[in-house]
Amino acid sequence: MTKTVAKLSISEHKRVNDDHFILTLKKDGVFPEIKPGQFVNVLVEDTDVFLRRPFSIHDADTKQQSFSLLIKAVGKGTKSLQSKKVGDTLDVLFPLGNGYSLQENNKVLLVGGGFGIAPLYYLAKQLKDKVEDIHLLVGARSAKHILLTEKFDGLATVHITTEDESLGEKGYVTNHSILEDDFDKIYTCGPHPMTKALALYALNREISCEVSLENMMACGYGVCLCCVAETKTHENVTTCLQGPVFNAKELQW
Repeated sequence: MTKTVAKLSISEHKRVNDDHFILTLKKDGVFPEIKPGQFVNVLVEDTDVFLRRPFSIHDADTKQQSFSLLIKAVGKGTKSLQSKKVGDTLDVLFPLGNGYSLQENNKVLLVGGGFGIAPLYYLAKQLKDKVEDIHLLVGARSAKHILLTEKFDGLATVHITTEDESLGEKGYVTNHSILEDDFDKIYTCGPHPMTKALALYALNREISCEVSLENMMACGYGVCLCCVAETKTHENVTTCLQGPVFNAKELQW
């Protein structure tokens, strides 16, 4: 995989809600192949934030030579990005990591916990011509924390769960009734407790499962070692290089 460091122009800045926004970045010249589940590292140049900030690729368009990032404004770096305007440029290292595999299947389930929905939209688009029946299960604390499910219209059947029962079924995604169905494969991204529970669920049912880990990633090169995960053979692998997407059966849960 070829990594590129480039100054990319912001072609669209879209508000999702008070805390979330989508930046679409455009690159002139050669545009690298981008796989669902890969991420980028963005340098925030106008702050004292030293390390690049990692973001999942939310969508990509090879013809337009662009990709988009779903970002939550929570600190200096992301709030600085929120203030950017169309036409501004960002220093971006991309694409990074290994993405989800795209196989033909009859019925698959995509599971996103909270902000974990970010990489699943591009994944659903890439699976559309390969999978007959795609289901999306998303969960959050309440209805106001459910993000962008309307974008999946025509791509997947959407199922929702909230902890306060303000939308969909009550509880966690791991308690949703859709898990009583049979699936050929599960793709997931979200907080570690959710990812672990789904991985164990899939392993117990002998369902193929790919998980995207949300480990802290700083360098993107596997040098800082702050993103390591343990495999079943008790080896340490770096999430930024060998991941962030792993086969669930390879990891030590």
